Amino acid sequence: MISAAEGWRLSNAPELPLVIAIGSSNRPESMENPWSTEEREEMLRAWLDDKGGYEHVRIVAIPDIEDPPNWVAHAEKYHGFAGIFFTSDLPSAGLYETAGWQVVMTSLEQRERFEGWRVRATAQMMSTIDDDEAVRAVLSHAVPTAVVEHLIETQGLRRLAFLGEGGEPVG
Repeated sequence: MISAAEGWRLSNAPELPLVIAIGSSNRPESMENPWSTEEREEMLRAWLDDKGGYEHVRIVAIPDIEDPPNWVAHAEKYHGFAGIFFTSDLPSAGLYETAGWQVVMTSLEQRERFEGWRVRATAQMMSTIDDDEAVRAVLSHAVPTAVVEHLIETQGLRRLAFLGEGGEPVG
């Protein structure tokens, strides 16, 4: 999605910056949201650095407010006002269109492979595996290599074993 957004921006609005928003920045760690805002930004930076050409990307953290009609006004405080909103999410597109933003819809590539719950469940299953090659082999099917390497280097998977809803840790 980031590559598609950057490609669209370069072709259609090169004067505008690419802003990547990290949502739910105020949520506690859970299996729905297993990494802190800082960790998610580090993973994004690892991927961007690996891809190259993204030196001027701005990453912003936006806390949830659970108030869809006021979401865009809230988010604008973090990402700026009136630009072009690039998304694959219809409800978000509707909110931004209603607020007067130009919206560019894109489809998710390989949606089933990259669904958040699937990626998080796979990462949780790998959280107690000490074999870095095994972790690479499994996670690389759903997570970019640069992010897998970052997670291995920073031990970013370990605590996922303990984020389940009760019961025993995974692994």
